[in-house]
Amino acid sequence: MKPTTAILSLFSSALVLLASGCAGLSETECRTADWYSVGERDGLIYGLRPQVEQYAEQCGRYGVQPAQKEYLAGWFYGERERGIRLGGENP
Repeated sequence: MKPTTAILSLFSSALVLLASGCAGLSETECRTADWYSVGERDGLIYGLRPQVEQYAEQCGRYGVQPAQKEYLAGWFYGERERGIRLGGENP
């Protein structure tokens, strides 16, 4: 595989992963979300910075605001677990 082709393939894969992590929430998802679990998923699986502002924008369309305190508690737990699993970091 040519280096250019490999880079394009890697870039395309990264875009797909990024898009899947940033998919919009439906009104039902906004209203019924377990915000702790959403935060934990973002920190653990996606390795993203907290995305609570994006969720606030998405869910604001439906008059719903995410529970920021619960989201961040989940995110911090997920991020900590991710560090332990990937790098062996101690809490």
